[in-house]
Amino acid sequence: MDQVLDLHPEDFDVSVQPGVTRNALNSYLRDTGLWFPVDPGADASLCGMAATSASGTNAVRYGTMRENVMNMEVVLPDGTIINTAGKDRRTKKTAAGYNLTNIYVGSEGTLGIITKTTLRLYGIPETIMAAVCSFPSVQAAVDTTVMTMQSGIPIARIEFLDDVMMDACNKFGGLDYPVAPTLFLEFHGSEKNVADQAEAVAEIAQMNEGSDFQMASDPAQRKKLWSARHNAWYAGLALKPGSKGCATDVCVPISRLPEVIVETKEDISKSSLIGPIVGHVGDGNFHSLLIIDPDDPAQIEEAHVLHERMARRALAVGGTCTGEHGIGLGKRHLLREEMGEGTFNVMKALKHALDPKNIMNPEKVIPV
Repeated sequence: MDQVLDLHPEDFDVSVQPGVTRNALNSYLRDTGLWFPVDPGADASLCGMAATSASGTNAVRYGTMRENVMNMEVVLPDGTIINTAGKDRRTKKTAAGYNLTNIYVGSEGTLGIITKTTLRLYGIPETIMAAVCSFPSVQAAVDTTVMTMQSGIPIARIEFLDDVMMDACNKFGGLDYPVAPTLFLEFHGSEKNVADQAEAVAEIAQMNEGSDFQMASDPAQRKKLWSARHNAWYAGLALKPGSKGCATDVCVPISRLPEVIVETKEDISKSSLIGPIVGHVGDGNFHSLLIIDPDDPAQIEEAHVLHERMARRALAVGGTCTGEHGIGLGKRHLLREEMGEGTFNVMKALKHALDPKNIMNPEKVIPV
């Protein structure tokens, strides 16, 4: 089931089977002038990306899977096949009935199996420019992000790596970036618009004591400039060979992002663990990667405690315990706290109504 089923370039949409991956779709689209921009960092299957409500580095400009899935074919636990927006429907908006599509986006396989998804497509930008800028502090880097978003600049990517992660990336990739909190940025649009966007963000960065931009428009140079961000996971693990990564994420209102990242970084620094931080900070979303010895129960427990505090820190400022990674088994108790008892019970009732025998990813998200 790896076929691109229906492409409507004039309507900017496409339908795919569950075996079609993000890279495979964009390869299929390369001669149309269109692309699918949601990029979780791996060549994931698109139906799987829908099931997990994936997002990633481009979400600040193009949205997450939740904004880009128009319809889905789903097999329910009893074998019934439904189309969440109606068979063959592919409109950009609808006010018809309940939004079943968004119930299944992010359902983590607990309500049915997605066998087809219809996706929004976008025109490939005329010009793409990448930039990198370092800062004297986490606060300065994140303040630059907040000011950029508040200025209405339509930035395509704005990624944060802290000093620990930059040091790891330098060692792993033989790079020579400053070991300091750093933003990786990307601008999409016409040549003039991209130049104007980059100039405006550079001015904001300078107001926050940021370095001069390193910039690149050539695809090969852009790839080289972004290599630190793309290899961050592997670079983090290389800090302690033989270790494993224990990762989690939260998302907060963007105005509260500076304080939450700073507090989380301070919390990790007081522990016995190494914990680089990276973030899709234009969305208020960031991740911690705690490097642990998988055979050391004390380190595993310490990682869980740090992650629990990080999640509760986000909840305390009106955020969510997960912006990307999902609930799974590990954050079920936090879901109940985040949603409140009434809303959680509605979710539980929905699970029971659609999957009364609890055969779809049992105990994930909603314990029955």
